[in-house]
Amino acid sequence: MHKKLNYVYIGVDTHKETHTAVIINCWEEILEKITFDTRPSSFPDMLKKVKKHCKGLTPVFGLEDVKGYGRSLAVFLKENKQLVKEVNSALSFSQRMSAPTTQKNDTYDAFCVACVLMRRLERLPDANPQDIYWTIGQLVNRRNALVKAMGSLINQLHEQLSHHYPSYKKLFSEIDGKLALEFWEKYPAPHLLQEITVIELAVFLREHSHNACSTRKAQEIINIIQSDGSTTREYQAARDAIVRSIVREIKFKKQEIAKIEDEQKLMLSLLDYKLESMPGINTVTAASLVAQIGDITRFQNADKLARYAGIAPVKYSSAGKGKDHCSKQGDRTLNGLFYTLAWQHIQTGKGGKNPRNPVSHAYYQKKIKEGKTKVQALVCLMRVLINVIYGMMKNKTEYKAPALPEQVAV
Repeated sequence: MHKKLNYVYIGVDTHKETHTAVIINCWEEILEKITFDTRPSSFPDMLKKVKKHCKGLTPVFGLEDVKGYGRSLAVFLKENKQLVKEVNSALSFSQRMSAPTTQKNDTYDAFCVACVLMRRLERLPDANPQDIYWTIGQLVNRRNALVKAMGSLINQLHEQLSHHYPSYKKLFSEIDGKLALEFWEKYPAPHLLQEITVIELAVFLREHSHNACSTRKAQEIINIIQSDGSTTREYQAARDAIVRSIVREIKFKKQEIAKIEDEQKLMLSLLDYKLESMPGINTVTAASLVAQIGDITRFQNADKLARYAGIAPVKYSSAGKGKDHCSKQGDRTLNGLFYTLAWQHIQTGKGGKNPRNPVSHAYYQKKIKEGKTKVQALVCLMRVLINVIYGMMKNKTEYKAPALPEQVAV
């Protein structure tokens, strides 16, 4: 008897409020369709309905999403000793589009997942929704949302200040710096400075800059504001309130980002990875890498990780002719992280001296001399960084830069 006859296949199409499961046998005959809500309390009833069709057979579940809407279901099934497979959405999409007449509804999507599950049972990875990696991913998403909101607020602040302080960019190097924010909140418009002397302003600046600003800076600010002329208009108080509101929200967002980064650091310490020992990787980048890669042991080697990240080349050929091309597939977020990291490794100071990572910079220059384009050389460096990151995560070791050959030492 073929081993596929030993299983009952359950494909699940996951959504925010309800999940749809379709049970099939090895001949792709639909045994039952089940719709149930996403509350964990409804999962046992679904499992009982599935087991009615087993009769000595082993149920195996296939889920497209085990990190988002389907995560709680995957956790429940794993806790109840069920066999759960992760089905790539590209495979179920291909299954759906292979039909002579394509359909698109929850039941058919679940059926396609079940068909892929049955045909590729031995090749599909086991679902492994580990809490620590999922939590780190949630922290990364939360920080990204805060940073995006911060960017929008800063743009709003630029707009308001352009009306109040035409030369506002000359006052402070960063308009969202600590001192600048205190200044905008205290003096959202120039008319509030009319009765303020240079000495009083200097005292305010020193208080909020840890004595880094002098009286000369205060005088410079007043001179710039006076040269702009009067910007006071009708209903000025309401516009002042807008600036103060924006500043307060920016301060709050900065505090929240700092708290999230502290939580990221705490979670990373539990894994004992030492990714931050590599140049160009801070807590934020390390958390993003861990969230996207997940449990490193699910990759047999660095080649598998490179293919997952879309960094390994893909060969296109026919009739024995063809060449390798840069992959546009894989996890594009992870690909972007390695792309940014590679750029940081080849960055240099003024005059092209003092690269951040001399070894990476030397390797990049070597590839350029071999005839590679700058993009190709960067991809080669990304592939090397994949090997390094894989080894650091697999062995939980620190980054140790290899010695440069004498002729390229800097």
